[in-house]
Amino acid sequence: MGIGRRPTLHQIPRRNGVNRSSHLSRNLCFRGFLTPWCWLLVVTIMFFMFNFLSMQVLEVDKHNAVSNIKDISFPKNVNAPLVDAPVDVKGETIGYAISLTGCGDESLTDGGAVLKHSIHLSSAANKSSKSKYGYKMYAIVHPDAVKCSTQLEQIGYEILVRDVPVPVADIQGEFLRTKVVSNGCCGEKEFIKLWAYSLTQHRAVVHLDLDTVVLQPLDDLFDAMLTETSASLEVRRNIPVMFEKDMPDVVDAFFTRDYNMNQPRTKKPVLVQGGFLVLRPSMDSFETYKNIIREGDFRQGSGWGGKGYVTYGAMTFQGIVPYFYDVMRPNTSTEVSRCVYNAQADNPRTGKTIDNKVQGDCRDGQSDCRDCREADVSTVKLAHFTLCQKPWNCLPHNDHDLRHKLCRKLHHEWFRIRKNLEDQCYSDSKRESILEQRTGKFQPEQFFGYCKSSGAKGYLPIKVPN
Repeated sequence: MGIGRRPTLHQIPRRNGVNRSSHLSRNLCFRGFLTPWCWLLVVTIMFFMFNFLSMQVLEVDKHNAVSNIKDISFPKNVNAPLVDAPVDVKGETIGYAISLTGCGDESLTDGGAVLKHSIHLSSAANKSSKSKYGYKMYAIVHPDAVKCSTQLEQIGYEILVRDVPVPVADIQGEFLRTKVVSNGCCGEKEFIKLWAYSLTQHRAVVHLDLDTVVLQPLDDLFDAMLTETSASLEVRRNIPVMFEKDMPDVVDAFFTRDYNMNQPRTKKPVLVQGGFLVLRPSMDSFETYKNIIREGDFRQGSGWGGKGYVTYGAMTFQGIVPYFYDVMRPNTSTEVSRCVYNAQADNPRTGKTIDNKVQGDCRDGQSDCRDCREADVSTVKLAHFTLCQKPWNCLPHNDHDLRHKLCRKLHHEWFRIRKNLEDQCYSDSKRESILEQRTGKFQPEQFFGYCKSSGAKGYLPIKVPN
């Protein structure tokens, strides 16, 4: 050791197998002239321990609090929730989003689980689908709906807690500011669907309502949107476009319009059907939407920008989306056939159906119009249970009615997908409780044993283990 230098702790030899560092600490604390230094050391140690424990508490609180983005994964074991196992897909991943504006009577678990599994079956995760695209599920949740969003989290949705893009108080247009809160089904909360444009980690996002089901892969739409025009020409030819219009070279959105709410003789533009939108995410588009809302140029009697977007729900999502693509960004979107991509079994004419003959004018303004209720269910790629009502209502549709005939087939497909999901879960977990939900005797050939009687009270819901 050098003269005049205090030895370092690792240089002090052990005595009787005891490290001299502990002996040195005792000397520092009990030799009188070093007592102030001892207390400084103790206080310093206590300070760092307090900060360390405080950080741990904060981390726990942060973990338990509702975050803006939650990434939840579930192990595949006998106690796992009723979800599809993660699949490593080499192809591109499409984002699928639903929105939750409040906690009502909607069957979040059943609707969310069957929708998710239908997407799973129509994606690259299921090799027999021959799809090239993987998927990831999101739930855009308004703060008022956080308490019930755990139902979706349990079945594999990533929860995105989002408030309205623009607070109502910040809307400059007085008419919109005072009326939007009571417009449509959910008022200004419908605007949270626009957060789907912010999912820029994906090149394409599909926003759907919870009461939809995917029956076939949507690869044709993704190919047309994501590949070069020359490479997607053949795909584009096979996409059923409304009125056989030409598709723009670059497609930023696919949607269907809600002709069921349209009065053709008014000659006003038709709103989009809010349950189905394939979009190209873009923060620029999202900011444009926010600017439109903030400006609030929605005029009484003539709608957004005075362009005529005025029917039910026009102040929110159903009206602002067509205004965006028709007026603000023309020639960047395509309206596809609602008989294929958003089948609802709607009446194409204004009159009633008498003896299976449809009366009245075509709601789409054409001299002749196709009746989607006559579509073969094998041609439907995505169904939306609006007019057909929810599958979990166990409705005994009448085969002799045009609407009911298709609705019955679409409901049958929903229950078939639920059975497929539970079959896979039972195969993985051998949980007998899964099979216990198939004891219903009401039209078992239609409902696969999931309905014990007609009506919502007769439905046997999915059981998700704790």
